[in-house]
Amino acid sequence: MVPSEGTLSGSRAAVRRLAHRRGANFSLGFRLLPPEKRRAVYAAYAACRIPDDIVDEAEPGADREEIRRRLDGWAEEIERTFRGSPGVPATRALAEVLALYPIPKKALLGLVDGCRMDLERGRYESFPELERYCELVAVTISEISLAIFGTRDPQAKAHGRHLAMALQLTNICRDVGEDVSRNRIYLPLDELARFAVGEADLLAGRVATDGYAALMDFQCERARGHFKEANPLPASLAANARPAVRVMGGVYRRVLDRVQRDPRQAFGARVELPLWQCFTVVAAGILGRPFI
Repeated sequence: MVPSEGTLSGSRAAVRRLAHRRGANFSLGFRLLPPEKRRAVYAAYAACRIPDDIVDEAEPGADREEIRRRLDGWAEEIERTFRGSPGVPATRALAEVLALYPIPKKALLGLVDGCRMDLERGRYESFPELERYCELVAVTISEISLAIFGTRDPQAKAHGRHLAMALQLTNICRDVGEDVSRNRIYLPLDELARFAVGEADLLAGRVATDGYAALMDFQCERARGHFKEANPLPASLAANARPAVRVMGGVYRRVLDRVQRDPRQAFGARVELPLWQCFTVVAAGILGRPFI
């Protein structure tokens, strides 16, 4: 059944509101896309945000089997959408853009697998283990986004992977305190040990130490390296997507700067950019400045 124009209009509005409400750092760049690509990105964002929220917004002590069932239900909804039978506003908006852009179903389902990992584990012994998680929850989103942005050369996927890793690692560095409140530690345990930071220290909020400062500097430098490797990405994209990508990367790189400058403060309060710096990022993106 083809949704009515009124139904589609409501679905478009729903995913747009979700993107602006929950993805403030991303939506700054989304606004620079041409209307058709912007509508597609809003739909894709919602399809990625919903399984993440199923896990992260569950009440403390919630039944894990029920959360798994909800994730399975979302995966089934994605399957139905690709068969042409979307059942909710977010997937109705997604179905509309699937006819225009080759968004990979595998990436959307891979993201659900990444969300399942958050139910199964809250620790990562080493960076290679964490990197696999990042592949599922972040690089998949790069693949979805590139399908919408449009690419000009075969290296775009590799460059996009670097930007996805940079953004996800920035999130990890920014959200250490928030993640600890959910009993999750995304900093590799072998690296905690290297800098003499214990799990118990993080869980108790004991971060006013030289060891924690050095640990976070190391983590931030890793993310910074991915930003540097992602610098060629905009040039490998369709021209009308380049400013948006530069702005999205630029926002996160400046968030990373603030976390690295004062990781102790970032542990206790979520880092946000002031309005003046948002304007600076937009100007840099429009002028074609590199991420780093």
